[in-house]
Amino acid sequence: MKHSRLTALIFIALILGVLVGHFAPDFAVRMRPFAEIFLRMVKMIIAPLLFATLVVGIAGHGDAKSLGKIGLKTIIYFEIVTTLALIIGLTMGNIFKPGVGFVSGTSAHAIHMQEAGLMAATRAHTSIGAMVTDIFPTSIIDAMAQGNLLQIVVFSIFFALAIIAVGKAAKPVLDVLNSVSQIMFKFTEYVMYFAPLGIFGAIASTVGANGLSILKNYAKVIGALYVALAVFVLLVLIIVCKIVKISFRNLLRALQGPALLAFTTASSEAAFPKAMEIMERFGVPKNIVGFVMPTGYTFNLDGSTLYLAMAVLFSSQIVGIHLDLNQQLIIMLALMLTSKGVAGVPRVSLIVLAGTLASFNIPILGVAILLGIDQILDMGRTTVNLIGNCVATVVIARWENEFDYEKMNEFVKQSKAESLGEDIKHNILHIDESNINIENKEVIQVEKG
Repeated sequence: MKHSRLTALIFIALILGVLVGHFAPDFAVRMRPFAEIFLRMVKMIIAPLLFATLVVGIAGHGDAKSLGKIGLKTIIYFEIVTTLALIIGLTMGNIFKPGVGFVSGTSAHAIHMQEAGLMAATRAHTSIGAMVTDIFPTSIIDAMAQGNLLQIVVFSIFFALAIIAVGKAAKPVLDVLNSVSQIMFKFTEYVMYFAPLGIFGAIASTVGANGLSILKNYAKVIGALYVALAVFVLLVLIIVCKIVKISFRNLLRALQGPALLAFTTASSEAAFPKAMEIMERFGVPKNIVGFVMPTGYTFNLDGSTLYLAMAVLFSSQIVGIHLDLNQQLIIMLALMLTSKGVAGVPRVSLIVLAGTLASFNIPILGVAILLGIDQILDMGRTTVNLIGNCVATVVIARWENEFDYEKMNEFVKQSKAESLGEDIKHNILHIDESNINIENKEVIQVEKG
């Protein structure tokens, strides 16, 4: 209910922003501070959220050896699928070029950004060696202050491995970080309450400075992402299901409830419990669901990873920065690490995007612009996140030869029977309504006669 209310407020803010930007452009441009304040609030979450989430995600499973083959196979699968998502995202970003010509160089908005120093030339890394060297922090405090996600990720990995090596003596620290992780999730939820105000400021000022024609560019961004997500589903998820001999259609039919919830709320968290329950009923053993699904929400958010690849290209394109193939590959390698900190709550991808851009010294103007339509973008990528993690549980279960086909067939039959029952019930009600209407007409005719 809370998610639905926030979603409604965000769409209202989006519509109001467009109207105010069109009818009162001068006033709308002055609304930009609302967007900037919200982005500052988002940036202040980056370091503690990423650090706590990653450490708990890696060390929270206990002894690394206890994870065994399932853990190793899960990580291998996640990395393969994440890489494919990044490749598709970068490919679609280069094909559609959603950021080219987005903001007019002569617009008042662009001039304001130049004066603010946000359109300075990038100093992105030009070699893999330079990037690898730079991801190792000299000070974790400085890395957190600068919002350098790569350095925070590397420190978090080593910190988590050290906790695993120390064992029971480190449990109090892990408990504290687990509490910090939960606190930061709640903190993020509070910050997201300000999203309607931030979105109103972002869309109003953008439309006010560039006119309604900017909406065509927004439509191009939305279309490009949804096409990319569709390509990922067709070329990756459906083919993976064919390889493990599972009907993707049946899986999608089983997940239609959680998927609809994820789409409408733009929150993986909202659909997570129901999705786990359905995957157990679908034939995946409880122990595999219990390991793969929670791990996937830290390490395997396919839709969000794909979006981040496109969003980085978009952010560089709108400020006229050309990233060659070498630089894009470096960014792809960086996103393999930074995307692991994406939590399953709305608009957290903006946090990772802002941090990744900062790591490569690319202006964050793109984050402010994408903020205006992030709800629409988030709905699609969150749904793909959910379906991708459910497919992952099936893959690992098949890999371990523990998938229960009889249970799946029984679940599919039951779902079809329930669906058929609803259709029959609907038809009966329709027939009853038709009969009532006929009887009413006959009564009326008799009365007139």
